[in-house]
Amino acid sequence: MENFSLILAIVVVTALAFDFTNGFHDTANAMATTISTGALKPKVAVAMSAALNLVGAFLSVEVANTISKGLVDETGIRPEVIFAALVGAILWNLLTWLVGLPSSSSHALMGGLIGATIASAGMGAVHGDALVTKVLIPAIAAPIVAGVAAMLATRLSYTLGKKADGKAAAKGYRAGQIASAGLVSLAHGTNDAQKTMGIITLALVAGGAVAPDSDPPTWVILSAGLAIALGTYLGGWRIIRTMGKGLTDLQPQQGFAAQTSAATVILASSHLGFSLSTTHSVSGAVMGAGLGRKGGVVRWSTATRMFVAWGLTLPAAALVGALAESVTGLGDWGTALVAVFLIASSAAIWKISRREVVDASNVNEHDEPAGVVTTAIAAVTPPPPGTLAEDLADLTATIPGPAAEPATPAAPPAAAV
Repeated sequence: MENFSLILAIVVVTALAFDFTNGFHDTANAMATTISTGALKPKVAVAMSAALNLVGAFLSVEVANTISKGLVDETGIRPEVIFAALVGAILWNLLTWLVGLPSSSSHALMGGLIGATIASAGMGAVHGDALVTKVLIPAIAAPIVAGVAAMLATRLSYTLGKKADGKAAAKGYRAGQIASAGLVSLAHGTNDAQKTMGIITLALVAGGAVAPDSDPPTWVILSAGLAIALGTYLGGWRIIRTMGKGLTDLQPQQGFAAQTSAATVILASSHLGFSLSTTHSVSGAVMGAGLGRKGGVVRWSTATRMFVAWGLTLPAAALVGALAESVTGLGDWGTALVAVFLIASSAAIWKISRREVVDASNVNEHDEPAGVVTTAIAAVTPPPPGTLAEDLADLTATIPGPAAEPATPAAPPAAAV
């Protein structure tokens, strides 16, 4: 029993560690556009996001129940299986954070769980219908729906704002962007914090600590909310840079449209119990907003790398989870070996990240050159309304005026007689 209690405690701590990485990995979802447009200072933005993530964790348990009851057969699942799943999810989160790619923490968690479950109990222990309807279909639909909505909202914003005073409209959109960023943070808490609640509840069921089909206990909800809030406050600056500046250059109107569209999709999915990737939703909305403004383009080189990461998330985390489960199945020493590997790998990734530090002071710096497609689109796309006169003024200022004629030298003074 003591050994069991120890492994269960290890699983809970590891789950909270994953929740922490989920927080700093996904801070960009809520605050990248707000920071990139200057609506909020970086540290103020992440503090606000952290507080709202904590509040959102208490609003619902539907997604937690999807993880703990719907995705895999909870009977026969050992705590070691869940530990192995978390190892796969954490390592994928850290690797994608290192390279600044906004991949899905949700899919990393579910991929690790699926791989570890298959390695332990076979394919029959995975509920294929729940995987397709509540995970895979939303993964494809969410970025498309959020992207189209953000593109239409952006075009509508620019159309309605043609006759508005420029400074007043910009100020209003910045205020709206702050409000919508808060809504995304709240939505992130209701969706992503619940995934850790679900995985801890599944571990408690597997260990016999709570009855099957139980909702997450209050202490689980509180600890998961605090872990994701702390991770959010520290800020995943590398991914914030990619989301805010790497995909496209956003103006306040676009930031407002992107965040409002993403928040709507995330909240609707949380209500329905879909284990949605907030990263997919926000990334799709950012790209849609980029395409919605005349003259705005998407850096497809960055987007392509992001799409590849999305496609690799489930299988990569599943593979690591399955391998970790194979080692933990060898006994206590196998579990200890996997724990040491996780700690050593995490420390190595952190050390590598220190070679090029990205933090609040340089998060808005981005020097990636535009690709061929981006350059071609920008060359043939007319500028947004109201900028032609400014461009002409800037051009005129660069043209030198006629050279002044050299002054005639004064006659030398007459010699004194």
